Amino acid sequence: MLAGLSALVIASGVSACGDGSETSGDSADGATTIDVWLMRDSVSAQFQKEFVAGFEAAHPDIDVKVQIQEWDGIGEKVTAALASNDAPDVIETGNTQVARYAQSGGLLDLSDRTGELGGENWLKGLAEPGAFEGKQYGIPYYAANRVVIYRTDLFEKAGVDAASIKTRDQWITATEKLNSGGTQGIYLPGQMWYALAGFIWDEGGDLAIRSGTTWKGALDTPQALRGMDFYKRLQALGKGPKDSDEAEPPQAEVMAKGQVAQIISTPGGANVVTENNPDLKGKLGFFPIPGKTAERPGSVFIGGSDLVIPAASGKQDAAFTFVKELTGDHWQRKLAAAMSYVPNKTTLADAVASDPGASAMAAGAAVGRATPNTPGWAAVEAKNPVKDYMTAVLTGADAPAQAARASAAITAAMNGS
Repeated sequence: MLAGLSALVIASGVSACGDGSETSGDSADGATTIDVWLMRDSVSAQFQKEFVAGFEAAHPDIDVKVQIQEWDGIGEKVTAALASNDAPDVIETGNTQVARYAQSGGLLDLSDRTGELGGENWLKGLAEPGAFEGKQYGIPYYAANRVVIYRTDLFEKAGVDAASIKTRDQWITATEKLNSGGTQGIYLPGQMWYALAGFIWDEGGDLAIRSGTTWKGALDTPQALRGMDFYKRLQALGKGPKDSDEAEPPQAEVMAKGQVAQIISTPGGANVVTENNPDLKGKLGFFPIPGKTAERPGSVFIGGSDLVIPAASGKQDAAFTFVKELTGDHWQRKLAAAMSYVPNKTTLADAVASDPGASAMAAGAAVGRATPNTPGWAAVEAKNPVKDYMTAVLTGADAPAQAARASAAITAAMNGS
């Protein structure tokens, strides 16, 4: 989800190899050299350069060799590295990928060191998927999630105060008011299943639930059906296609055409809007996805990264020092300022207080969640019966019957049948 949020290139002075296959020995000066795999489109070149320089100055006994990895095919590459004898020492991984790697036994269990890392304040949407079968393997790095991007001029014209929208009912009322005179109150495609997940979580439901050693699809529960009903009401207040997601067509480009009052997107979507329509610069605002009550923002899917240490690393102490620094408060504040990301702890939300998009993200991230924490979820996303279910309901099919069918498909996929 996060690929493309920012551009990352190798900073000058930070060594890297083309395919990440080599490992490095110790430096000539006697320092320990650690190999670190970071993902492309993760942080800026400037931040990477600043961090590595600062880290090496603070820890002259450790040299850092950063190797940039591509998102495409990274799962297979990391799995192979974890099974080898020359794995890197630190790997950045998507938060929902940790369970897959932990299942193989290739990650270092860091459960007894979470206190040193401020684990009591971690965002649950990063920390929970970083754990597997009761053990903590992934250390939260950064987060990003969806917010509402809105046209300030269209809101003003309609007499709608965005600051007053705190609940889902208020959101519907405001969107109905905006949906007139050729303006779409909201552009919401029919298959934005991450948004649906948030509405389901708000109702107390889930996409799937665990029963013993197996998983069962849960779209047919009363709670999940209420979440789908809200999605249907909201989606009807615009002209979003019912049979595609936010990428088909790109929703930010649709908003740029000038007739859309709101979209649900990461804040970076606003940049795409203004790139396609410079006349909208200064006319876009942000607010958290509203919740059922004013006291709590809506639940959101948290995307982002965790850092893991391979069990095969021969330099685990130095690797842990690297992880501790990069996920510590000092560098988390700098990362948030540089990248407009949500820091990994709820106690650091003030770091993005002056950034409207990031602060809206941080409010949602505090109650954010991730997809079911099991390697089997990848099989669900590969087929994604949730999307087909949404289209069926939005085009008039019986919701309970379609939910039962989709839940059965989720159950089969998650349990390998």
